Amino acid sequence: MAKQPFGLVVRFTLAPGAADGFDRLAADTVAQIRAKEPGTLVYAVHAVDGDPSLRIFYEMYEDRAAFDHHEEQEHVRVFLSEREHYLSDTKVDFLDLRASKGINLGNGAD
Repeated sequence: MAKQPFGLVVRFTLAPGAADGFDRLAADTVAQIRAKEPGTLVYAVHAVDGDPSLRIFYEMYEDRAAFDHHEEQEHVRVFLSEREHYLSDTKVDFLDLRASKGINLGNGAD
């Protein structure tokens, strides 16, 4: 049975004056994810053009087990705890990948 990619999009609204601290925390976390999480296929942090108070995270994992592994990592636990100092709101949407370029769906096409 092929692995089913698992993804999510997170929309963070930053508290006033929190952008620099949040961006440093996110950059430190991404460096750890890059080094330690082979099952994390994409972990992209975006600023939103025209709204400096927003950050969008796009995350794609090889499967739900890789996401669960990600959530258990110490660097992720630190991020989840520390991010609260910088935020006024968070919205999470879990994704069901239907078609893509660059993410293997296990059907021989990516």
